[in-house]
Amino acid sequence: MMILSHPLVHMVVGLVILLIFIVLNAIVLIYMERKIAGHVQRRPGPLHVGPHGILQPFADVLKLLGKQIVCPPTGDKLLFWLAPIIGFAPVVVCFIPIPFSSSFTILDINLGIVLILAFSSLNVVALCMAGWGSNNKWSLLGAARSVAQSVAYEIPLLIVVMAVAAVSGSLKLSEIANHQGDWPWQWNWLYNPLAFLIFFICAVAETNRNPFDLPEAESELTGGFHTEYSGMTFGLFFLAEYANMMIVCSVGAVLFLGGSQGPIADGWWWFLPKMYLLLIIMMWFRWTFPRVRFDQLLNLSWKWLTPLALIDLIVTIILVKM
Repeated sequence: MMILSHPLVHMVVGLVILLIFIVLNAIVLIYMERKIAGHVQRRPGPLHVGPHGILQPFADVLKLLGKQIVCPPTGDKLLFWLAPIIGFAPVVVCFIPIPFSSSFTILDINLGIVLILAFSSLNVVALCMAGWGSNNKWSLLGAARSVAQSVAYEIPLLIVVMAVAAVSGSLKLSEIANHQGDWPWQWNWLYNPLAFLIFFICAVAETNRNPFDLPEAESELTGGFHTEYSGMTFGLFFLAEYANMMIVCSVGAVLFLGGSQGPIADGWWWFLPKMYLLLIIMMWFRWTFPRVRFDQLLNLSWKWLTPLALIDLIVTIILVKM
């Protein structure tokens, strides 16, 4: 028992549980994505592999494992192979400070939100490496789009996070969650709906989801930054995308939906439904809205979201100081 209570052992066990959670959730989200897409478009989705197609994600994984991985002969092999690893590695770090419940947080640090924002930005570096290392003009254009999109939407996202932190007086995720009450009308989404709206739009853009999936726009870039990737190198990018979706939805649940707090018996059984609710909305967006043009994407951030986020921050600070 003394060994299990050691902080290092606690962290290692937590990381193992976290990796299992990420992989299993990715499998669940693949199935959810296809079924939600099917129902939105009035079709059944996968049906043939297992009951109601429930084993289809496992078939997809086996297919990726069986595919040959080929590096372009004229590409930069070091960058090509490092890109999917760097794209996935920060995901694990970003989950570390998230309070799934009052009794399960791998590392409850004072600057938890700063840690997540810092490491999540490394995904852009991975996409740039993939685009440059592939020596493919479509991949390079996708990487360039990714940089412009990430920089544009990180700014309003950071500003609204600062507004929420100003209300709770802390950058510690558990304290931000505990500052809210147990009931939905006590959560930050109702006190600051503009910040919640801006955060969610930026979260969709930062995870390259429709209608903001310009770095991999198939209609004009054939596949974008991952055009040259196959097998499990593509699988790592795919896994990182779903993991990043879980991260932004987890942070959204903590900042605006009370985290693991609920009307009866606080715990992870409140946290996970809030996270999945935001994930379902992101999937619904993908199969509902058409892709925007790149100039529209940047104009939305610089001309609308950033000024609105600044106004929201100023008004929030004034109200806090009153």
